[in-house]
Amino acid sequence: MLFFEGEPSAGLWVIEAGRVKIFKVNVEGREHILHLLGPGDSFNDVAAVDGGPNPVNAAALSDLIVWVIPSARLQEFLADYPPAALSVAQAVSQRLRGAIQQIEDLALYSVQARMARFLLSQAEDPSLRGPAVTRAAIAAHLATTPETVSRVLRSLEEAGAIRFDRHRIMIVDEELLRGLAYM
Repeated sequence: MLFFEGEPSAGLWVIEAGRVKIFKVNVEGREHILHLLGPGDSFNDVAAVDGGPNPVNAAALSDLIVWVIPSARLQEFLADYPPAALSVAQAVSQRLRGAIQQIEDLALYSVQARMARFLLSQAEDPSLRGPAVTRAAIAAHLATTPETVSRVLRSLEEAGAIRFDRHRIMIVDEELLRGLAYM
């Protein structure tokens, strides 16, 4: 664990190497993964900028090298360099757009459509490839169960959109997968 929701924020975290999951947990212990992040990504920007507590939990999914910029230092820097403040505002806005998309996905689309979009997004982000992204992690991200993830992956394979190569999922028909992403 890197930090827990509700704790005081250490600042802005930046990943040099490895993978991190950003998640929430309900009172029954059910986990929902909000983000899977890799090298070059930053997180905990909201708490680092507003000085409030961590709004989420963060845990390493692999060996990790991270940098932490303390909140006070970040705030001083942003006050002294308006272009950097604009960049942070743009990054926070982009995360907000992602959260809005995630709400839409969960409310309006089937697990198969969410899985298709997840696979397409992962193909575009090589920092998240690797053994740490398990079916359980995918299920927690898509708000479903590992069994449903397995069943949906099999149906996508039977449809000819993907195939399995050892422990990797290979997209073999991107057009078909894109079509399934919005059904």
